[in-house]
Amino acid sequence: MTMEIGSVVKARYKTGSYVGKIKEERGKFYLVEILAVLKHPQQGDLHHPKETEDVFFHERRALAQHEKANIPKTAVSEFADEVPDYSASLRTALQQLRNDLEEQSASRYQELALANVDTLEKDYFK
Repeated sequence: MTMEIGSVVKARYKTGSYVGKIKEERGKFYLVEILAVLKHPQQGDLHHPKETEDVFFHERRALAQHEKANIPKTAVSEFADEVPDYSASLRTALQQLRNDLEEQSASRYQELALANVDTLEKDYFK
């Protein structure tokens, strides 16, 4: 299914999910301008989820408001709801990530990921 330039879409990028607007078509990708955050990216190593041994544990930031990302067409779908405010959506998505982490059983991954969430929260909302 081909989307039109200017369409408001849901876009999955790495482990995050966003609302955005299609700016360009680029072969197998769309250039999407980020308007809101639906799901904050998971913390840690993308290739070794929830692992902490022998991996580089990344702090994963959400894409910024109006940031543009090349997103595979297969990861883009129609978004029919009202576009949420970026800052409010970022706060909600980060809180949901925190809640998900706190529900997990205690582990080194949980400890490091929650520390990243604390740092991100301070940085995002200073």
